[in-house]
Order: sequence, then C-alpha cells, then structure tokens
Amino acid sequence: MIDKTILTQTVEEAIAGTDLFIVDIDVKADNNIIVEVDSISGVDIDSCVAITRKIESVFDRDVEDYQLEVGSAGLTSPFKVKGQYDKNIGNEVEVLTRDGRKLSGRLVETTDSTFTVEVPVKVKHEGAKRPVIELQPETFAYGDCKSVRYKIDFK
Repeated sequence: MIDKTILTQTVEEAIAGTDLFIVDIDVKADNNIIVEVDSISGVDIDSCVAITRKIESVFDRDVEDYQLEVGSAGLTSPFKVKGQYDKNIGNEVEVLTRDGRKLSGRLVETTDSTFTVEVPVKVKHEGAKRPVIELQPETFAYGDCKSVRYKIDFK
C-alpha cells in the first residue's frame, strides 16, 4: 500500500514555492490515490501535471501499481482546510451548523480557529411599521459546522 506520509511530503515538495495548498489526499485500499489542491489564484492543468510527475518520480508503478488523480477541489465541495476559507473571503457561502441551522451570507473574516459570516436578519426597530433586513455578523468555530461551501448564484 502507498505510504500516505511519503505521498504528502512529495506533494508538499511539488507545490513548494507556489501559492498552491493541499486540500485533501486520499489513499484507498486498492491504491486509488486522489490528491486535491487549491490556491487563491486557482489551479491550472500545468500545476496538476507537475504534481503528477513528481508523484510518479517517487512512486514506481512497476514496484506497486496505483491509480492517480490530481485535481482541484470542486466548486461545490465543502471547505476542508483554512486556505479555502481564506480564498473565499468576500464571497457568498452556505453554512450548515451542527445544530441543523442553514445560513447563507458573505464570508468576511477568518482566524486560526473561527470564521465570520454576515447573514441577513429581519429586524423590527421600535416605532417602525415593518421590519428591515440588516446584515449581522455570526462567528463560528471551524468544528461547529457540518459543512461550509461556496454558494453558486445564477442571477
């Protein structure tokens, strides 16, 4: 079986000096390897080819056969690492909390342990006839959410 630690080190060497970061590396029992990377500026095919070649130079298919897939994290995939949160500051996101709430709003800030989303909330001010929608920040710990993903809007 392919050693995930050596594989991770190999990918880190391949992306050193670039703005790429590892999102996920999965090695299945049948030696099916899936490497997901991302960056602030996006991932191009040349980056994926460079990573693939680096992996193939370290892991000989004649010694141990494997299937390799290198690509970017999907647009609709949930965020897995802090770099994805940083990349999406200013964008609309959907948050599904562990207590079952589903919120949509604009990601405005990230720290090492939390992220903040501005969500629209109906507020009725004293003396007003109707409630108005105001943006209020909600801060979450990364572990408090089942999923956070980029919100695709077709308007």
